[in-house]
Amino acid sequence: MGRKNNILIENLELTTAGAKGMSIGRTEEGKTVIVANAVPGDVVDVQPFKSKKKYIEAKIIKVRKYSKDRAEPVCVHFGICGGCKWQNLSYDKQLEYKEKEVFDNIKIIGKIDNFELLPIYPSEYQYNYRNKMEFSFSNSRWLTLEEIQSDLQIEDKNALGFHIPQQWSKVLDLKECYLQAEPSNQIREAVKKFAIEQNMDFFDFKERKGFLRTLMIRSNSKNEIMILIQFFQNISEKIELLLKFLEKEFPQIKTILYTINSKGNDSIYDLDIEVFSGNGFLEEEIEGLKFKISAKSFFQTNYKQAIKLYEIARDFADLKGEEIVYDLYTGTGTIAQFISRKAKKVIGVESVYEAIVSAKENAKYNNIHNCKFYCGDMKDIFTDEFILQNGHPDVIITDPPRDGMHKNVVETIIRISPQKVVYVSCNSATQARDLELMKEKYDVIKIQAVDMFPQTHHVESVALLKLK
Repeated sequence: MGRKNNILIENLELTTAGAKGMSIGRTEEGKTVIVANAVPGDVVDVQPFKSKKKYIEAKIIKVRKYSKDRAEPVCVHFGICGGCKWQNLSYDKQLEYKEKEVFDNIKIIGKIDNFELLPIYPSEYQYNYRNKMEFSFSNSRWLTLEEIQSDLQIEDKNALGFHIPQQWSKVLDLKECYLQAEPSNQIREAVKKFAIEQNMDFFDFKERKGFLRTLMIRSNSKNEIMILIQFFQNISEKIELLLKFLEKEFPQIKTILYTINSKGNDSIYDLDIEVFSGNGFLEEEIEGLKFKISAKSFFQTNYKQAIKLYEIARDFADLKGEEIVYDLYTGTGTIAQFISRKAKKVIGVESVYEAIVSAKENAKYNNIHNCKFYCGDMKDIFTDEFILQNGHPDVIITDPPRDGMHKNVVETIIRISPQKVVYVSCNSATQARDLELMKEKYDVIKIQAVDMFPQTHHVESVALLKLK
């Protein structure tokens, strides 16, 4: 391996996968090189564009040898979209690297050695597994290099699709997407075509004006559909025209919602959601429990894998029926209700008000009387007074966001010392950080990774901790 004018690194062998789906190699001098859009096993020439003390980030100039672990991407947008960075990697290898990531994070970040790593649980479906997708409207779509360099006039610059990574103002106009089953593509394409025909303005990210802002398509296991459209302007006749079109064209749509959003971001949680048709929610069922899912509800996007994730958490808790269980970061109370039959009492805590409203409604809907839900910031509500009020937990199940648990929450868990902690995580790095703080008081018994998001580098993990 050599260099040309300190610009090109030649014949670099990529040996493993790193964070965010990157591939990793080392120079002859031992410096780490991080490369995107490659596969471990590739031999490449790369051009550095960022150099740090411990690593180099580089882009591929030439592939000299393709890895035997490469797979043929199914999507025409692969490499641009950024949504499925591992479509070019065989599924077996995806699982291997995800499991390795969890193992390495627990050992290196958590500094924990003696634990059982159970085999990663693969996804039944590698494509079309998501039950929720969100697309953005833009009047300035992403142009390919060929389009930019050509002399042809670009007539249609409207886009309905995904933001280009690191370029929020640019949206890739999707021709196809394999993350959500039909009629997702059909609905997206029909909305775009109809909007253009009716001269509806797509959102202008630079000038912050326009009419159409975002499209959310949500489905359940019965393939019933929820539609939520964000409009930047409240033009009632145009809103009604588009929503009636959807209602007529797609009988699978069970409910249509809309909201007016003139804010600086696309978040819907502080907006009023209007119901145009249907009852405003979808229903999903898990082990006989029914959950009403609203536009603002958090529900795992891979339904089949969510059931397995909850089963693992319940198995790890190994409840006998007499335990008080705290479900921290409970969301809409799905795990809390899933385990409620095997617990004496379940206390769920969540910071999002709408989620707690849904949790209470679903518990009532399912005739569950041993679950109680509280809304508040976890670090503020999870106090000695709260524990005195609700009873000392025998088991804590925690499923925090990607940032992990607040240090105050970790310290409270250590202080009150429940017999078991089941830690569900969507980010094994922050999970490992928290486990490292708890290891003086707890033994990490076992960890299992669950592949919720095939074709991406993301992985969930469940850890069982027992009091020493």
